[in-house]
Amino acid sequence: MKAIQVQDDDAYSLNWETAPDPEFDDDEVLIEVKATAVNRADLLQRRGNYPPPEGASPILGLEAAGEVAEVGAEVDDWEPGDRVCALLPGGGYAEYASIPADLLLELPDSMSFQEAAAIPEVFLTAYLNVFLEAEQTAGEQVLLHAGASGVGTAAIQLCHLFDSPVYATASAPKLDFLEEMGVEAAIDRKNDDFGERIPELTDGRGVDIILDPVGGGYIERDIDVLADQGRIVFIGTLGGSRDTLPIKKLMIGRKRLIGSVLRSRSTEEKIELTAAFRQNVWPAFADGTLEPIIHETFPVSQAQKAHDLLHSNDTIGKVVLTV
Repeated sequence: MKAIQVQDDDAYSLNWETAPDPEFDDDEVLIEVKATAVNRADLLQRRGNYPPPEGASPILGLEAAGEVAEVGAEVDDWEPGDRVCALLPGGGYAEYASIPADLLLELPDSMSFQEAAAIPEVFLTAYLNVFLEAEQTAGEQVLLHAGASGVGTAAIQLCHLFDSPVYATASAPKLDFLEEMGVEAAIDRKNDDFGERIPELTDGRGVDIILDPVGGGYIERDIDVLADQGRIVFIGTLGGSRDTLPIKKLMIGRKRLIGSVLRSRSTEEKIELTAAFRQNVWPAFADGTLEPIIHETFPVSQAQKAHDLLHSNDTIGKVVLTV
């Protein structure tokens, strides 16, 4: 098959070239990949800063959509030709990828492969962290940092689906889009201080849940705008991995900090997550309530351009690669 390979040069160049075909176990399927998508984890892995979990494909790509090509001996629920998408531990930037059958999601007839490829990583990340880790209940107010990102746009839709008002931070050019998505307020991350705006917007109460991919530089203000018994879930360190922690404020407000990752979780955990998502969220894609936000689509041979675009921070939603 062909796949994107990272070149050993100063630019970590990405080339579409021959690679070994993936093997698959008895409980897995082989997918003929029609589309995949770009994530910040791919940018890190490309430069050697985010190695794949043990046993995972070294090829970039954390999600894929396509058709089942072959099934393992123990797989009864799927057959060649089925249209599917799935979260991957790696291997999406390729013509074929192997995946445990229990991680597959069946595509509605109305959903394209490009749309499907933009769903697994960001929607599962948002669902995991807001609804399972932070244990959202209807009516709780949520603050999303990087609200116009893939995870952010997914989380906004999920919060609306489960009756939570949303506030979001983003750069100025993206604020109008967030308002069109129905956030309570879109806050300019550079020219506004969310530490001041959130108390104003919530009559001093604060928010119940914060989803934070930034980390360093935000933690103390996160805690300040968190309501009593609120939860902050950290899913990234775009602002750095160290910051000051006001422990007394956590104690007095009974506030909780939660660290979370998705890629390195066990297959069993991912199967449980996918099953919950399949039951509670997936039907909303079929009826059009939920939809992935796609900024731009490239052929996989132009993965380098796609990476450059995501790295620019000028995107809203996802960057997709067609295979």
